[in-house]
Amino acid sequence: MTGTVYQIEVNPQLPERLERLEELANNLWYSWDRPTQGLFASLSHPLWEATSHNPKAFLKRADQKRLEATAENPVFLGALNRVLSAYDGYHAMPGLAHVHGQPFRADDLIAYFCAEFGFHESLPIYSGGLGILAGDHCKAASDMGLPFIGVGLLYRQGYFSQTLDADGQQQATYADSDFDDLPVSPVLNAEGGELRIGVELPGRTVQAKVWEVRVGHVRLILLDTWLAENSAFDREITHRLYGGDKTSRIEQEILLGVGGTRALAKLGLRPTVWHVNEGHAAFLILERIRGLVGGGLPFAAALEAVAAGTVFTTHTPVPAGHDHFSEDMIRQYFSAWCQELGLDAATLLALGAQPGKSDFNMTALALRGSRHHNGVSRIHGGVSANICRYLWPQIQPAENPMDYVTNGVHLPTFLAPEWFDTFERYLGIGWQERQTEPVNWRGIAEIPDATFWSIRQQLKAKLLKLVRERIRTQHQRNQGSPAHLDRLLKFVDPDNPNILTIGFARRFATYKRAALLFHDPRWLRELICQADRPVLFLFAGKAHPADQPGQEIIRRIAQMARRPEFEGRILLVEGYDLHLSRSLVAGVDVWLNNPIYPLEASGTSGMKAAMNGALNLSVLDGWWGEGYDDSGEITNGWAIKPVPAHLDEVQRDAEEARSLYEILQDQVIPTYYRTGPMGYSAEWVAMAKRSIASIAPRFNVTRMVGEYVRKFYAPAAEVGRRYAAGDFTVARDVARWKARVRAAWPGVRLLRLDQPERRLKFGNALRIEIAVQLNGLVPGDVTVEALIGRPGLSAGNGKLRRYPLQCTGGTQHGEALYTLDLTPEQCGRLEYRIRVFPAHTALIHPFETGLMLWL
Repeated sequence: MTGTVYQIEVNPQLPERLERLEELANNLWYSWDRPTQGLFASLSHPLWEATSHNPKAFLKRADQKRLEATAENPVFLGALNRVLSAYDGYHAMPGLAHVHGQPFRADDLIAYFCAEFGFHESLPIYSGGLGILAGDHCKAASDMGLPFIGVGLLYRQGYFSQTLDADGQQQATYADSDFDDLPVSPVLNAEGGELRIGVELPGRTVQAKVWEVRVGHVRLILLDTWLAENSAFDREITHRLYGGDKTSRIEQEILLGVGGTRALAKLGLRPTVWHVNEGHAAFLILERIRGLVGGGLPFAAALEAVAAGTVFTTHTPVPAGHDHFSEDMIRQYFSAWCQELGLDAATLLALGAQPGKSDFNMTALALRGSRHHNGVSRIHGGVSANICRYLWPQIQPAENPMDYVTNGVHLPTFLAPEWFDTFERYLGIGWQERQTEPVNWRGIAEIPDATFWSIRQQLKAKLLKLVRERIRTQHQRNQGSPAHLDRLLKFVDPDNPNILTIGFARRFATYKRAALLFHDPRWLRELICQADRPVLFLFAGKAHPADQPGQEIIRRIAQMARRPEFEGRILLVEGYDLHLSRSLVAGVDVWLNNPIYPLEASGTSGMKAAMNGALNLSVLDGWWGEGYDDSGEITNGWAIKPVPAHLDEVQRDAEEARSLYEILQDQVIPTYYRTGPMGYSAEWVAMAKRSIASIAPRFNVTRMVGEYVRKFYAPAAEVGRRYAAGDFTVARDVARWKARVRAAWPGVRLLRLDQPERRLKFGNALRIEIAVQLNGLVPGDVTVEALIGRPGLSAGNGKLRRYPLQCTGGTQHGEALYTLDLTPEQCGRLEYRIRVFPAHTALIHPFETGLMLWL
């Protein structure tokens, strides 16, 4: 057949009774409401799968006759009415606000900036954990009825699709999204046209179109530069997530931070809390300073005013992982900014400076431009405090302003549907609203073991069915033989899921050590190749296309999976995405995680697995350092204790691999196969129940966002208002005071005047007299205090008692005299130290200046 081929897509018209399906398709509420997803799937399951569970794309391709018939189907209409009732009820109520309280004023708004958001596979603008966490954060904010808006970029190409060839070589495929298929809508201006914002880049102004996404109650604002009025080069800025070179990266980050701030202003929104989620968005600090200086505020005061209401979360556990740009690049992109503010480049560069480094560090900018900072687990908070200690050079890391909020996951999104009815029966109606209360989860123990095990086996069978489909597809594409496929799928039998199944799925970064399992192949063969106790390992994940070591790990796993003794027992599944992730965390028996300590900032996949009744086997790093509990007779999983830090890399891997093998050999495999008369291990079920009951209330995102509210959002809103009141009186005062203190501090000195006593009777007072050379400061500018406790304790661990010294006059040499009559409250050997640090009643953190002297 000859001639020109023209293509056209004919979209159906929704019958009147089904018109609100379009409303459901344009609100990501469907991403966690399973009845809504089921409603669309019931119209045509093959089409639902073909459109990757995307309701908007689904409705564009549905059969008109099928829709018309469905509009007369009372069963479907009944289901639709129930979904719409739940949808309307959710949007009419302020979620869980009545549980958590609302410490905000009517005009408060939290603006949450992130480079990626992962809600659902139908909106592919995410790459991994950072994006999924950001998506869960927005979902919880919606559930809790918070005044919250997200800000990001709308990429035409999200993260790549992955296939694997016969040798385990990763193939990355990028495809442009059709925005008509995405649950996004253009934001309109007052005249009814599409809203645009402009961002100045060297030699030109780039225009960006403003889109919005509805996530329950929450709005997500996204920027897109793929516009006719932009050059071909500038259209590419939002083309690919994390794509391109340093130039692409800085332009994406300028668009996110500067453009996102301008988009909110054009929408008439005035956030009172600004949350910079990772350093990619930190340029918003410069844009907000520009606005305040343009209104007449001095630069230093503008910085204090901006920082007062800004929250910064770092997710990076290694110094090299923080974004940085050359000083020349910063000068190039922000020379106009400096000129507008009347500042020299050195002032700008100082905001991103790091000792010993010449580059401009985005984490340093975010920290200097915020006063509320956190890592994402208790361990990571300590790691981050140490990495960022250069910002508070005289403060011990344990006491510096770096805090932490351990991550959590959105339970309705990642809890398998099979659990909901059972939980409602045994936890009670409304259990989701009580999900942060440990007592709410006691009912897990009341679920009959047979019922619990049956659900777990159903979930594993669904997973094995999906794995069979994925392995068959990749095997046939790689032209494998049918006989070999049968060997590969020998243990992947959905009709007989009685095989211990262990999952490892995440980004294949080297520090995650996906190949640690293969450290001793002989020992591994002995463990998993027993006829009466088989073990199936499922691996999935992607490596960044530029990460050759990560791709080599994938090839290593593929190589081991091809060995005759491991064939069919170790499977590497391609195409890791949210759909596969949800199936894996719900269906495996054990979730394996063995990163290099302490490089796992938090991790959330193990939380999702635990909530579904899987057991974690993990290095005590990230969240598992808080989640593992062996305090009772029954543990909630297994822990690999990190080896001492002095061991080299080879010794470390050997020792931790040995621990992994021993736990598998002595605990995991025997416990699973210690079956009773009902065909399951009662001990295993008891551990799985304890896993759910102990982890679900602590590691859900509702608890996480509640902590952000209490520790950061509410304080940031309050202090931001205080700093801005009266033409920024407090911001101006703090800026002047800090300048005066920093100038004087090199000349501040401490001298002890009394003779230290070595022994003291209990109940007697120890006299301490300290002369402080204030170098032009006044006593009200500093705090002098004594810290006392048992030997070996350090400041910041909460076990040292702090006693302030009082200024009681001056010395003949002009120093301020500080005294304290200290009466110890303990007997035995004690240690005490004396220190001085700047103090001001308006400081947000007592040590935010980073200045402190010890006697």
